[in-house]
Amino acid sequence: MSLLERVSTLVRANLNDLIDKAEEPEKMIKQVILDMQNQLLQVKTQVAIAIADQHLLEKKQKENEDKVAEWMRKAELSVDKKQDDLARASLQRVESYREMSQSFTQQVADQKAQVENLKSALRQLEQKLTEAQTKADLLIAQHRRARAVGKASDARLAMGDGSKAAAFDRMKRKVAHSEAVGQAKSEIAGDNMEDRLAALEKEDRIEQLLAELKGKRGA
Repeated sequence: MSLLERVSTLVRANLNDLIDKAEEPEKMIKQVILDMQNQLLQVKTQVAIAIADQHLLEKKQKENEDKVAEWMRKAELSVDKKQDDLARASLQRVESYREMSQSFTQQVADQKAQVENLKSALRQLEQKLTEAQTKADLLIAQHRRARAVGKASDARLAMGDGSKAAAFDRMKRKVAHSEAVGQAKSEIAGDNMEDRLAALEKEDRIEQLLAELKGKRGA
């Protein structure tokens, strides 16, 4: 991927979408900013090189135009001096340099277009970087709030889970049942003791009745 294509990709990138899709949004936004800074440095370097190349081509174009003028003067001088052979040779040089001038004109125009493209990409990337740096803290804070709200919602859902409430109810019933069983056992134990005492009292009354009966019978 060329430099301008990479820059175009970064410029078109939607920061909010990148944050939403990233598993670690904070790391993602920092990486995007770092990528933009690196690409910005490369574009600045390419702009400087392109401008230098443009100046070099313009200098060569000017030198070539000077050569056209120089050989034209020589051709005119040769004509004035009735030196047709020298005039012809000079005019051949003039035509050769004029052809080169056309080539230089096209190269300079192409180079200027390239410089403008790079400058435009540089401005767009600088604007996008400024936007990213401005949004970075805001987006990260927004993500942290969303994450905290999500955790709070999960906690509320967990507290309202019906299965947990049902389990708690089952535990209450189990405890109540255990208490009832214990109480019943205690009552049963108490009933046994009362039955034994009642049996003893009954036996004692029978013995008393027997003694009274014997006394009456003179036995």
